[in-house]
Amino acid sequence: MFDNAAYLADMTFELPCNCKPEEVSNVVWYFQKTMRSKETTVLTDFAGNVVVDSGHIHVGSNVLKRFSIRMFSLIVFRAQVTDSGLYLCGTKKGDFFYSYDVDVQPTKHITVAFVDRGEHVQDDYTGKLFSLFTTFWDWTKCDRCGVRGEQRRIGLCYMRSAKLHPRYRTALPNVTSCGSRAVSTWLQRRGRRWKPEVAIRSCLAPCVKEQEPQEGVQAISNIIYKLGQKPWLPHVPTQFHKHPVGRDLIIACPGARPEHAVAWDKDSVRLYRSNFLVGVNQSMRVFIDHGNHLHIQRVQFSDKGTYFCWREGQLVAGFRLSVGHQRQHRRTLDDPETIYAVKAISTSYVLISVIFVSIHVCRCCRQVFRCPGTT
Repeated sequence: MFDNAAYLADMTFELPCNCKPEEVSNVVWYFQKTMRSKETTVLTDFAGNVVVDSGHIHVGSNVLKRFSIRMFSLIVFRAQVTDSGLYLCGTKKGDFFYSYDVDVQPTKHITVAFVDRGEHVQDDYTGKLFSLFTTFWDWTKCDRCGVRGEQRRIGLCYMRSAKLHPRYRTALPNVTSCGSRAVSTWLQRRGRRWKPEVAIRSCLAPCVKEQEPQEGVQAISNIIYKLGQKPWLPHVPTQFHKHPVGRDLIIACPGARPEHAVAWDKDSVRLYRSNFLVGVNQSMRVFIDHGNHLHIQRVQFSDKGTYFCWREGQLVAGFRLSVGHQRQHRRTLDDPETIYAVKAISTSYVLISVIFVSIHVCRCCRQVFRCPGTT
């Protein structure tokens, strides 16, 4: 039996290895596109401790470069539609404990409804053999406190049909996500007309009162303030990063999960989704994707500053960005660019040599066949 789980592209999701015996210390995760697929991808080094740096993850990465195993759970960073399929948790010997039917739904033509503008979500579709509808997650918390914030509600495509494969377990009878392997190919083609949805509305929430500083500390801070200092900068961890101009940058909020409310600020400027959500404006260079990542394309010098991340209504992290020109460094034989150049030159040399030899062989053959026979 496979448990159905649906996510939106660009989200980072986690699959727990349920039903694992306590005596098992290492797990292996397997991935298949379908049950009949002869190709199986092993998502581990057979030690159960594969870890990748999520800061190096980008959309074009293969799933082998976008996963991590932590405490036996499989974490897939910035999931893509191609990551949809069957995930099985087991051992190297072939014992299996739990399995998932993962459906990653695309965001290319997602329907976005801004409730404050009077926009509404799409109506359900009902046919003879199946019906399509949107299942919404709960509204998130207000993503900021003390100032105007936003709430988000994600809706994924689901199908109701009596012709689902019985081997796939669903929360409700005859109901599963539109991209599930329980749905036949014929029904999936008709279900593609239904797109995921996101609803966004404004909100206002009070901040939790922090503990007041002691009287002596407050007095010292007042003195520093009078000297022109800034005594009360946000009490959040701040990462410093220098990025080359003209290169793309993606910033992730630490500890954020798909269901969390995440917001971004640049210095004192609020980056609201009503203006910065991906797809709102096709010419946007700075935008927030549906996985809560902040994108800065073709970084410019005007992008430098401190970017703050809110999670669940609390300011949790800062990212101080400086922009400079990329330094020229000496190439070594270990550089990926050098390896690629050597391979390209070698391939070209071999190809030219083959053509050269082939031409001369052809010329010799022509001369042999043209020569008259001798007696």
